[in-house]
Order: sequence, then structure tokens, then C-alpha cells
Amino acid sequence: MTTFRIAALPGDGIGPEVTVEAMKALRAVEARLPLRFELEEFSVGAGEYLRGGDPLPTGVIECLQRFDAVLLGAMGLPDVRWPNGTEMAPQLDIRERLDLYAGHRPIRLYQERHTPLKGYRAGEIDFVIVREQTEGLFWSRKGTFSPDANDATDTLRITRPAAERVCRYAFELARKRRGLVTLVDKANVLPSMAFFRMIFREVASAYPDIRSECVYVDAAGLYLVQRPHTFDVIVTENMFGDILSDLAAALIGGMGMAPSGDIGERYGVFQPSHGSAPDIAGQGKANPVAMILSAALMLEWLGRPDALRAAALIHRAVETALADPGNGTPDLRGSLTTAEMGDRIANEIRSCELA
Repeated sequence: MTTFRIAALPGDGIGPEVTVEAMKALRAVEARLPLRFELEEFSVGAGEYLRGGDPLPTGVIECLQRFDAVLLGAMGLPDVRWPNGTEMAPQLDIRERLDLYAGHRPIRLYQERHTPLKGYRAGEIDFVIVREQTEGLFWSRKGTFSPDANDATDTLRITRPAAERVCRYAFELARKRRGLVTLVDKANVLPSMAFFRMIFREVASAYPDIRSECVYVDAAGLYLVQRPHTFDVIVTENMFGDILSDLAAALIGGMGMAPSGDIGERYGVFQPSHGSAPDIAGQGKANPVAMILSAALMLEWLGRPDALRAAALIHRAVETALADPGNGTPDLRGSLTTAEMGDRIANEIRSCELA
């Protein structure tokens, strides 16, 4: 029997609702495989700030380091902001303090009816965006400006160590997939991006078995709509990755279908790519699939044989559940509630065939 200690950060808005469904999926896994999950919740986020004055209470980061992995629901509320006007986003502090440099964002089409693009069948859109998460344009996020200022400046920071390691992550990932890495940059305009491209090509030379290419970010936006099936692994800067991840999610049914992992050398935090969506919180409308798939990504990262079998089981259950046109939350043009969608997937986990 293998036991994993999992920290859960349900967070704000719809975060607690989708986190419950991910836990439900993990409990269903326990009924099928010799795995156990010890789950412990921590209160972090804008709601915690309103309660106690700190969105990331002292000691939480140290506590998280004692767990095997972290599941995070969603954090932030539009009306709860710092004095500089930015939203409270403790998930970004967690990324930086745990050095979670690789934002691993799988994009996979589960059903033809979910995509706005014509002619794509299930599985034909299947790529991963790898977003560098410790610097880039986000490096300036804690800056401020004077109310009577005439301008404000943000710095886009690229360092060699950060660029090298995220590019290596992308090439290692491509080795397990279809063998193509695409750098998305703006090297024709920004010196920082030309620097990133130079480092990318240096790393690529160490992977002669992997194909590589460079695409400007504006062209990448076009190609993601025109020919998403041609991408395998995309690696890019922090802000570009943030924007392209949402565009890519639209190709497969929306943010409720887009899982992610924030991955470092030692720690991993797994969360849906969507935000806290306070406009639908508490209404049972949230799609839990992205959170459930994030739990599967967590199991893949944990890497032990039974964890890998569990991840495959969850993927098969999601695929089977979504094959029924009647199974879907409102964002998928269905009528199921968050809990009902979670129940359908949990039932499939309990009953579908083990590999």
C-alpha cells in the first residue's frame, strides 16, 4: 500500500467546489488500487485575507514542503486588491518561493463537440504549453506607481539559468511525446526575447533527436487557431504562456477543461488553469474536469507505478464520461451540476477497466 500526503488549498470562488470533486476522484481511485491519500486542507487566498489579514499566512509554505504534492483550487477575488491595484494572488508567491519554474499546461480535446474549430475529432488537438514561471514580465508584479505619475514601467527579466532549465524541461517532455519543441517569443523586437531564443538554440543542440522551431507570439496565436494539431510542446515566457494558455483552452471546451501543474525540482502544485470565477461560485455551475485532470497530472508527476496507473484510470474515466453527450456542465452546453459531473467521473473510475 502506497500512501501520499496531499495538501489541499481550496482557495476562493469556485475553488472549494472543484476541489471537493478532485478529492472525490481520488477516493474513487483508492477503491481500485493499493493507494491511499492523506488529505489536509489549508486556508489561503483572498478570503483568508478578509478573515485574517494575510492571504498566505505565516508558516503555510513551510507546511506545504512536508507534503508529497499540493492541490490548489483557485485563488483571488476581483475586488480584493493590494494598494498598487493588483489582485491578491498568493499562488504566484507559492510558485516563486517553492521555485516552481515550469508551468505544465496540457491541452487535449476530449470530444469533437467541445471545440469551436471545424473538423477536429477527439485527440487530434493534443499539446502541452510549458510556461516559465519565475521571471519574465511577471517579475515586475510587486512594483508600484505614484497616482500623480506620468508613466509606469514593468521590466521583462530573462536569466540564463531560468531559460536553460525551462527549455530542458520542454525537451525532456518532448522526448516522451512526439518529439517537437516550439519556442514562442518576440525575438524580432525585444532583446530579452532574442536572448531567450539564443539560449533555446543552445539547449536544442544537446537534443539532436528532438525537432525544434521558433515562432513569434503573434504568429503562434494565429497558428493555434488555424492548425493546433501541429504543435507538441510549446515553451515560452511567463506572460506569453499565461495568455496563450487561455486561448488554447478555448480550443478544447474552455477553462473548465484545462488542467495545469506548477513544477520545480522538488515540489509540485497542481491546479486548474481557470480562476476563481466568483460570478458563478456557489451555484453548482463550475466544471470540475480541469481540477480532476490536475489531480491526474499530480499522480503522473508523483511517478510511482500505482500512481501512474491511477492517472491513466482518471483519464480513461474522464474520456468515458464525456463520451456521453448528456454529461456536461453549462460551459459544455450541458445541464449537470458540479457535483453531478464529479459523480459521473467518480463512478467511471470505480467501474472502468484497469490497464
